[in-house]
Amino acid sequence: MNFKSFHTLLFILLVVIGSVSSQKQVRIVVDAKGGGNFKTIQAAINSLPDSSREPRLISIRNGVYEEKVYLTKTNLTIEGESREKTIITQAIARDEWRCAHPDDWGVATVNVGASDITLKNLTITNSFGFDWKNEKIVPCPSDTVNKERRLRKDGHQMALRTMNATRLRAINCHFRAFGGDTVSPWDVENGMWYFRDCIMEGGVDFYCPRGWAWAENCEFIAHSGTAAIWHDGSRHEDSKTVLKNCRFTGYNGFLLGRYHRDAQFYLLNCEFAANMRDSAIYRVQTANILQWGHRVYYYNCHRLGGTDYSWYADNLPPTMTVNDITVDWVFKNKWNPLIN
Repeated sequence: MNFKSFHTLLFILLVVIGSVSSQKQVRIVVDAKGGGNFKTIQAAINSLPDSSREPRLISIRNGVYEEKVYLTKTNLTIEGESREKTIITQAIARDEWRCAHPDDWGVATVNVGASDITLKNLTITNSFGFDWKNEKIVPCPSDTVNKERRLRKDGHQMALRTMNATRLRAINCHFRAFGGDTVSPWDVENGMWYFRDCIMEGGVDFYCPRGWAWAENCEFIAHSGTAAIWHDGSRHEDSKTVLKNCRFTGYNGFLLGRYHRDAQFYLLNCEFAANMRDSAIYRVQTANILQWGHRVYYYNCHRLGGTDYSWYADNLPPTMTVNDITVDWVFKNKWNPLIN
């Protein structure tokens, strides 16, 4: 075989191998009307092996999916046909759930128990507060003090909750609840969370990541409560939450944020509605021991339709410029959510 023939054969083999490799990616279609592989998202998830080297895609056609989702398969993308018309919804009060269950597994509309997850083009709603009509008292045998609980319209209502999971991306998603803790990606040890072009709405602490988090070009809508955003970075001094090019709106006098464990906030190029209260991100009075002090940083943030408040004036650390604050810096080059 001459040199030219050898390279021709090698090229053909590489094309064939590439074609076979590309065919390995699993794509499953969910259609509530029956036009796909499954009618429910959970059935599609359950059909997959627990893990895979190749990425898996569950493509969801427009529709309202009234189901609670348990996402326990790694390396998986859940992608809706459109954010406005692909809706996953359940009504769940965390207080009621915890009266009958030992932990938070199942407390949210979408419960994530696996890593390397991407959510895309979805609306995920916990409708408990939106559906509220009358006060409700539930038995709570697990509570050692009060054997009954009074459920509140603005109580904890999670649209997204992670447990034993890291490396989650949410792109062009809308997370909705009326109460607190709407978006709860929680892993203070290793959690890495990336949000882009998302809308998040809820009550107190409705965006409350633990660990390392990046939110870019997101909109935050406060319905009630004493803070919109929260962070827990108590396990590692380097943990942080970055909010870049984000917008904040809400009820008259809504508060921006708070923390009661060690936290580190960076708000860059953010816009605040004129009716936001003149109240800085604050430390809640707590018995928790904070090791690293008050770390809340702003750069080029402004109040729309009103005079800027002094507390969000530029105050990045003197050794840092805004160009230093990148996705790679946040995740310490351990994960690049822009490509995987």
